[in-house]
Amino acid sequence: MSSASVDTPSQPDSTTSKSSPTIPPQPLVPLRDRLLYSNKARTQGAGTGEDRDLTKDVKSRRKIVWGMVFGFIGAMTLASVKFFFPRVLFEPKTRFGIGFPGDFAMGVDTRYQAAFRIWVVRDAQGIFVLFAKCTHLGCTPDWKETDNKFKCPCHGSGFDMEGVNFEGPAPRPLDRTMVELDASGEIIVDKAVLFPYEQWGDPRARVNV
Repeated sequence: MSSASVDTPSQPDSTTSKSSPTIPPQPLVPLRDRLLYSNKARTQGAGTGEDRDLTKDVKSRRKIVWGMVFGFIGAMTLASVKFFFPRVLFEPKTRFGIGFPGDFAMGVDTRYQAAFRIWVVRDAQGIFVLFAKCTHLGCTPDWKETDNKFKCPCHGSGFDMEGVNFEGPAPRPLDRTMVELDASGEIIVDKAVLFPYEQWGDPRARVNV
């Protein structure tokens, strides 16, 4: 009787198991997170919220830099334009017409005070023009019809209808302007030529009508 061979289950090799430990599988890293550290991610806004904030900050800085560049260019352009087109001050005309003698009644006419700073005065001898500038500190007096005088609002100087000072700190009478009739008979005033009190007798300081 032959002996039957009995198969016994094989035992695991403990030596092999100890020498080759099993390495656990590494977790998969999403592509989005891998792009976090790339330059492309920083310029295109991919990655986490922190990275997107960094991208916004970079864009903001670029806007500031470009704004400064364009501002500098604009300032230089404006300076160049102003160099070729210098600013010119336009002074009011010193010589102008005010109408005809028949347009003015006896007394003081203040219609040109605001525009030309003059008063037109007509008396029995003719027409003369007073320069509306106080001889104290240069303020503009006002004609007071009820008091029949020019009164300076700054320091109280007073002048009569002729322009003679009689109260307040004004040291001398008002100046008169040059006045003449042109070929058409219109009254022409020239503020570039002024006559102080001592020169009121100059024929150019009055129009006889």
